[in-house]
Amino acid sequence: MDVTSDLLRGVRARGSLFGSSTLSPPWSLHFVDGAPLTLCTALTGAGWIVPEGHPPERLGTHDTIVVRGPTTFTFVDEPGTTAEPIACGEHCATPEQGGTRHRLGWHDPGEGSGDGSGATTLVVGAYPVRGEISRPLLDVLPVVLRVDAGDTRDPVLDHLASEVARDEPGQQVVLDRLLDWMLVCTLRTWLDRPGGYPPAWWTAQKDPVVGQALRLLHAEPAAPWTVGELARRTGVSRSTLAKRFADLLGEPPLAYLTRWRMTLAADLLVEQESSTVAHVARAVGYTDPFAFSVAFKRLRGTNPSEFRRLAEA
Repeated sequence: MDVTSDLLRGVRARGSLFGSSTLSPPWSLHFVDGAPLTLCTALTGAGWIVPEGHPPERLGTHDTIVVRGPTTFTFVDEPGTTAEPIACGEHCATPEQGGTRHRLGWHDPGEGSGDGSGATTLVVGAYPVRGEISRPLLDVLPVVLRVDAGDTRDPVLDHLASEVARDEPGQQVVLDRLLDWMLVCTLRTWLDRPGGYPPAWWTAQKDPVVGQALRLLHAEPAAPWTVGELARRTGVSRSTLAKRFADLLGEPPLAYLTRWRMTLAADLLVEQESSTVAHVARAVGYTDPFAFSVAFKRLRGTNPSEFRRLAEA
């Protein structure tokens, strides 16, 4: 397990497809739910994404835009369009359920103009994000990020276009997984963009020593790690590992591990209501519940029981 895979664990598409094969100007779709992450790509045609309080962004064929919630946005044919907005909320997406299928003017390929000219096919993936695990990822994303056509692995878009045109059993599951694939490709491309300022956890993964140490910590966060054992497993001295880790991530290896363990524990406390604090402590590598509670309060500002109570309120 690597850092990025861990951070994306809480970000999954579930029923979150909106497809339209016959959007003809003027149009205006207002996505009102403000999902934590919403991915938009145009399989054909073009339009504009207009996030609330932000400048319009043109969405051309095979371009991809991700909007970070709670910002809402509108998909229009042109900024200032005269079209009456159609609210996409209950019948398009809900943050809890991730969305449903929405078709506007859906028609058979043989209808209409016949050549599809002027038609715009929009695919939107709304991603509910639960818990604390994905927070470091969300925190580094701007309200609107874009990746231009050709930069997000065109085969993903080819698969999406093919699946959208079908109506077969299991289609929604296939589409959800394709949208997950699309989001990961988009985020990787954006984080690696020339001239960008990627977060420390992204850059550190590419270091041969620190990247290996991170993979070990994330693969077995409950293991009794020491700096010495990490150094042995990565093939360097303790001092070399400690310095490179701190230089890239701004903290020592075991401080990073403690913070990650508390992130995992925070989600376990909320998701596993029947688990005792002692059980959660053991799950993240603490044999002593008291030591776990002290570490949790130091980093979270409240003890585990109070954190659970506040989360359930």
